[in-house]
Amino acid sequence: MRMLAEFFPEFAEMLDQMDALYEQKRTIDEKTYQFICFALSIKGRSKPCVLKHFKGALEAGATVKELAYILALTMREAAGADDCWTHDVLDDWKEIIAGNISCDCQK
Repeated sequence: MRMLAEFFPEFAEMLDQMDALYEQKRTIDEKTYQFICFALSIKGRSKPCVLKHFKGALEAGATVKELAYILALTMREAAGADDCWTHDVLDDWKEIIAGNISCDCQK
């Protein structure tokens, strides 16, 4: 974001405007908003956002126990999605071994 602020400030300003619009139009309570952002931050692997929304959730009345639940739920759902996706990709594993499927990633 620092690079955008320096070299494309118009874009950074638009993001700030989007944030203001989200806050203005929000139809969920602050704690729920922070829970969702916390989960997305975990999945997005954004340390600053995880910290921001962990703190924001606490300030909105969440407990550490609730945040631990959100962390566990996020990890479980991510693992489930990864599991399903990987099994779908490798469904034809015998054909892969036989050399009948190319990944187009080897050069």
